[in-house]
This record gives sequence, C-alpha cells and structure tokens, in this order.
Amino acid sequence: MIASEGERGQAAVELVGLLPLVAAIGFAGYTALAAQQAGEQAGAAAEAGAVAHLQDRDPRTAARAALPRGARASIALHDRRVTVRVRPRVPLLSAQLEASATADAGPEPAP
Repeated sequence: MIASEGERGQAAVELVGLLPLVAAIGFAGYTALAAQQAGEQAGAAAEAGAVAHLQDRDPRTAARAALPRGARASIALHDRRVTVRVRPRVPLLSAQLEASATADAGPEPAP
C-alpha cells in the first residue's frame, strides 16, 4: 500500500513533535551519568586524601592528584577528615549539581 501525501505529512509532524521529548530524555540520562561520575571521583579523591594523611603526606595534594585533570573540585580538610566536592560538567545545570564525599583517616594515633 502506498501512503498518500497527507499520511506522510502526518508522520513528519509526529516525528517533529517527539524530538523535544527524545532530547529531554537524552539530556536527563546524560545528567544522571555525569552526576554519578562526579560522585565516584569525589569518593576516590577523598579516600586518597585520607590515605595520604595516614602516610604523613599532604592530603590536599593527594586528593587533587586523584581527580581527573580539569575537574572542578574543592577540597576541605578538618582534623583528619578530607571532604571533596566535585561539580559535573553538565550544560545548564553545572551550578546546581555537586557531588560530595568525605573520608576519615581515623582517630589520632596514640603516642
């Protein structure tokens, strides 16, 4: 059966109507993956900082080294805790999204 001109035009209109929905679903999936990756990066960097603290090395340097180059992150030290916050690179939402992880090097060693 051959489609008439009106049927082909209707299919084109339906396709154009669905494109924004497909784009929104794709963007939401990308955002979720980027947020998950930022959380993993923050956790690995915080753990690296805590391990460095246990080894009497600079925790800030170790945490920074564990992050990928160009990562937008902040590192905070409080006693033996290392907190790393990473902002994923997501267009339009980068200011609102932030992943955070804290690692503790444990209690002070007894003298």
